[in-house]
Amino acid sequence: YPTWKRTLTRRAREAQMKRFCRAQAIQRRLEEIEVTFRELEQQGIKLEKLLRDEDGTPADQKTQWMNQLLYLVQKKNNLMSEESDLMIAVQELKLEEQQWQLDQKLRCYMNREESLKTPEDRKAEQEILAQLLEVVNKRNVLIHIQEEKRLSEL
Repeated sequence: YPTWKRTLTRRAREAQMKRFCRAQAIQRRLEEIEVTFRELEQQGIKLEKLLRDEDGTPADQKTQWMNQLLYLVQKKNNLMSEESDLMIAVQELKLEEQQWQLDQKLRCYMNREESLKTPEDRKAEQEILAQLLEVVNKRNVLIHIQEEKRLSEL
């Protein structure tokens, strides 16, 4: 292997490892969000019961419970938004991996000398190129969705 091929191989492994680590971190955070959702629901149920059984409860206490309930709803909405962002990031990671694999296949075909390529090779090269273009377009859509979401939150 020439030096440039070893360097490309090493960089590809590093990029793949980065994607893997990022995917693990996202998965951990999604699990944490799920646990927090359950905790918030339990707290919300308790507050709702307190509000429904408010016989003889001072108005200040009722207001405090309502504020707590509204805070829980806001916290849950923030978690749902974060979960949505993480799901988009998962899709993006999948598409990055798919793009990398297609890129590797395409490089194999493109590294062959043109005179040695069979018609099947040329057809396969065109199909991979079309798939690669489709993946890039899907990634572009995800980026557009993220940008729209960011602008709507502002």
